[in-house]
Amino acid sequence: MPNEEKVLIDVRHLKKYFPIKGGVLQRTVGNVKAVDDVSFQIKKGQVMGLVGESGCGKSTTGRTVLDLIKPTSGETYYDGVNIYGLSNAELNKYRTKMQIVFQDPYSSLNPRLPIYDIIGEAMLEHKIVSNKEEMMNKVFELMDKCGLFPEQAGRYPHQFSGGQRQRICIARALAVNPEFVVCDEAVSALDVSIQSQIINLLKDLQEDLGLTYLFISHDLSVVKFISDSVGVMYLGEIVEIGSKDQIFSEHVHPYTEALLSAAPSFDPRKRQNSKRIILQGDLPSPSNPPSGCRFHTRCPFATDRCKQEAPADYEVEPGHKVRCHFALERAAKNAQE
Repeated sequence: MPNEEKVLIDVRHLKKYFPIKGGVLQRTVGNVKAVDDVSFQIKKGQVMGLVGESGCGKSTTGRTVLDLIKPTSGETYYDGVNIYGLSNAELNKYRTKMQIVFQDPYSSLNPRLPIYDIIGEAMLEHKIVSNKEEMMNKVFELMDKCGLFPEQAGRYPHQFSGGQRQRICIARALAVNPEFVVCDEAVSALDVSIQSQIINLLKDLQEDLGLTYLFISHDLSVVKFISDSVGVMYLGEIVEIGSKDQIFSEHVHPYTEALLSAAPSFDPRKRQNSKRIILQGDLPSPSNPPSGCRFHTRCPFATDRCKQEAPADYEVEPGHKVRCHFALERAAKNAQE
């Protein structure tokens, strides 16, 4: 099977519930359904973007896929192996294949360690290098590849700017030669001018090293630039998923439409012709999601069926799925016409 057709990450019916404790005995009185029945695939060498409002479960999904957070149920297959079924020793081997770049470069670096230790300690831990000299050579190489000066290796995190710290975080993730990297809002804490530099760096590294990304972001323009496929999350569920073109040009879910209408455009003609969709109400609590379709409390097309019956995944076209009664009814009407 050629690489472009090989599925590297296969997530099936993933759920992550956080218990709510209450009372004197701290018994479980409910659950925060952060991730609720999420499924997707990422092909080797490709980038999947995951978008949605804050609090919809994007970051929890990314961390659960890596088994940094233990799932409530579901499966994640890495190159055909279910990583949730591995022992700690076996999982430790897969840690070199899967890495993460966190959102905040200020808090994700140890302030007491110099940069060569921050980037290089995982190399020694996983025996990728055999001695300190070999580690330093690899650290210098990674720093140069990520746009840093090797002579800065002895400095500490507080001596770097935000963009430089994120480059250090990227170099640290690449230190163990991973194949799959989760970018968890990797540019959202940076200035806009720095964001573009980091995005271009991630894109270049992906092409040079054949990396596979799960790119989590709320910035649709960034996702459109870097992604091959896109999943749209709402309240713990993926409500629409497909290729980049399918989501940005042929989307059918009302929530996807609302997200795209809220994205700023630099084209004055598009701004003039586009209609802004304002969603009514606030995002419901994931500890008590609405019955039926979770989006029905804010959807302009909601019917009684939406309030009572949760929609199943409907395949609009190959690779393009949506979880919406309205989209299904509209597709059926178009087919009759």
